[in-house]
Amino acid sequence: MTDERPPDHVEHARTQDAGGHVPSEGAFPTAVVFDDSRGRALGLFFWLAVGWMGLVVATAVAAPWLPLAHPDQTGFGGRLEAPSGDAWFGTDGNGRDVFSRTLWGARISLVVGFVAIVMGLVLGGALGVMAGYFRGVVDRIASFLMFAMLAFPGLVLALLLIATLGSSLTIVSVTLGVLAIAPVGRLARASTLLYAEREFVQAARLLGAGHGRIIFRDLLPNVLVPLSGLALLGMAITVVAEGGLAFLGLSVADGFSWGKLIVMGAAPRTLRDGPWVAMFPIGAMFLTVLALNYAGDRLRWYMDVRELAFER
Repeated sequence: MTDERPPDHVEHARTQDAGGHVPSEGAFPTAVVFDDSRGRALGLFFWLAVGWMGLVVATAVAAPWLPLAHPDQTGFGGRLEAPSGDAWFGTDGNGRDVFSRTLWGARISLVVGFVAIVMGLVLGGALGVMAGYFRGVVDRIASFLMFAMLAFPGLVLALLLIATLGSSLTIVSVTLGVLAIAPVGRLARASTLLYAEREFVQAARLLGAGHGRIIFRDLLPNVLVPLSGLALLGMAITVVAEGGLAFLGLSVADGFSWGKLIVMGAAPRTLRDGPWVAMFPIGAMFLTVLALNYAGDRLRWYMDVRELAFER
């Protein structure tokens, strides 16, 4: 004969502790999950930003095959013609199609931004993870290198490298990538220090896992969470930085970027008679940088487990 109790007694026995107190729901550990039902969705503006970035990338890649006038074709229209059905963004002082030049200019701007931030993530991320994981002498040397790079004026370093090595697409991209190493490394180091002493890392050490497995299987996936948001933010910064180099005459020599187009349209006479020559590249750069910044910030917020824990 079995001893059966009513369901309410069973529930009472399960929830009551030895002292007769019923613990609250928050006293039990709960798993932190990405729950969109609690308002953790990325939001409409995030997807609009992603859509804009996808459109810019797609048109930049497909520019050679689109039915557009060649960006260097003079005489496409009259000098400084206003935007119209034939020339959507108008023409510049040489009668070249500003719409075509804006799409082609995106190619260099995006390549520079992408190459620079990838270089910063790879080199800076590796430096920061090694400093945060091994600590000791490795941490002191890596931190010294990062502090030295942060202390050196970025503009002066860019001027020095480009003036010495040239202003090719590779040199400009590598120069901006060097400037991205230290900020990325500092964030990677801080994130690694945060996770290096967590329980799952200690358990991996006790089980005999080597340094490589711990770094690549346990630490790196967690460190990549904040770095993923920083990647988009860093790309936006490098696009703007390339535009700043264009105003100093140090942008990519072969071809033209958004920054170079803005400089070409920034002459007082051109701004007075044809402001669209500079305004449309400015608008394209502004919207792209805004989309990268917003998407990067929302992605960081969405993937930040610590913020999720505080919100529960």
